[in-house]
Amino acid sequence: MRNAEKTIFLRLPATLKKNFTQNLTFMAMETTERPVMSPIIEDLTPPAFTLGIEEEYMMMDPQSFDLRSHVNMELISKGRTLLHEHIKPEMHGSMLEIGTGVCKNIREARFEITKMRSMIWQLSRQNGLVFGAASTHPFARWQDQDIYPDERYQILIEDMQVLARSLLIFGMHIHIGIPDRELQIQIMNEMRYFLPHILAISTNSPFWAGENTGLKSYRSKVFENFPRTNLPDEFSSWAEYENYVKLLMRTGCIDNGKKIWWDVRPHPFFPTLEIRICDIPMRVDETIAIAALCQAVAKKLYMLYKENLSFRRYSRALIMENKWRAVRYGLEGKMIDFGKQKEVHTRDLVGELISFVDDVLDELGSRREVEYIYQILDMGSGADRQLKIFNQTKNIADVAQYIHRETIIGLNSDATMYLSDVHPPSEDAMREKMTSLTLPKL
Repeated sequence: MRNAEKTIFLRLPATLKKNFTQNLTFMAMETTERPVMSPIIEDLTPPAFTLGIEEEYMMMDPQSFDLRSHVNMELISKGRTLLHEHIKPEMHGSMLEIGTGVCKNIREARFEITKMRSMIWQLSRQNGLVFGAASTHPFARWQDQDIYPDERYQILIEDMQVLARSLLIFGMHIHIGIPDRELQIQIMNEMRYFLPHILAISTNSPFWAGENTGLKSYRSKVFENFPRTNLPDEFSSWAEYENYVKLLMRTGCIDNGKKIWWDVRPHPFFPTLEIRICDIPMRVDETIAIAALCQAVAKKLYMLYKENLSFRRYSRALIMENKWRAVRYGLEGKMIDFGKQKEVHTRDLVGELISFVDDVLDELGSRREVEYIYQILDMGSGADRQLKIFNQTKNIADVAQYIHRETIIGLNSDATMYLSDVHPPSEDAMREKMTSLTLPKL
């Protein structure tokens, strides 16, 4: 069995030898030195590493740029005519969610997100609204928001009380197709280390109720009020994870695995690993770049696994230190390189992460998309750019208007060109819809 570790050094780019080789470990053959940590996965079929992306958007008034409810409008009904199950309301009436189908590669994912954002743009205009992509609205108050009239949201509010009503945050989730559940767990264990780096790139929620919070991802802190959030612990196997979920269900904590809202989790119904740590970026290019990076990290970790290698696993407590730094400073701060046991500028670590996945980008066809992250490093994350606008104008409404302007970059104002690409829901999608319970996916 794979259960003893010793450090080895591979032929990696020179920049990586400074930081990443300290974290590569060789999983030796059977020994009794310590309990099994990475069981062998028999007859491992290479995953397709398909992609699915969910995004949540804010609906705003075109004059004030405050949040505005779509509850009494035809936005959802018309949207369902066009996008079927790919659009749905969320608990707050000023929010809606879209989700792509299964995308074979990053090019398909780009087309799907561009299509859906373009359709939402057109639908919002038809209903006298504008829409935006950011993880908190700059000045709206959760106390002023309508609740979407659905019994499931009333149940949620009864259960979570003010925590649910105040959950006025908007997220992005990325699904990576990995059908083998055992492999999902092993990749999840190792991917945890990279999640703070990915969060730092995506940070886009510096304001809350008109205040500069001093954080680059205030959404992350709001969501931590919910149970079963944040980074997961390490699990030795799928069986251990499954027993954990079953215990929570038997004891009345949850009624299915969708009420586990970790920053990364095995999806309970789909054969995907779901990365949930990100703020939603403003631009399509940013969404696609971050999705491509997540896909590349999963692919890289799989390639290491095939070679009997593993990225060194650190405790949740240590990784949480880097998550806090991402939440607080985004790309502008430093994170801890645990291999070197020292602080390193976050931008440098992000550059090294891109180098780390370099050898899988061409096979995935995502080099251009991942390398767009260098442009994000130059222009700043969404949070950096929001703060720049506010510092220039001192007008918080200008920030909301800026969010809208950035959100429509790269979209098509006439979405009728996409109508031939809209298809009825699949059986799998309808099954998921029937089994999906009450709580929001943020």
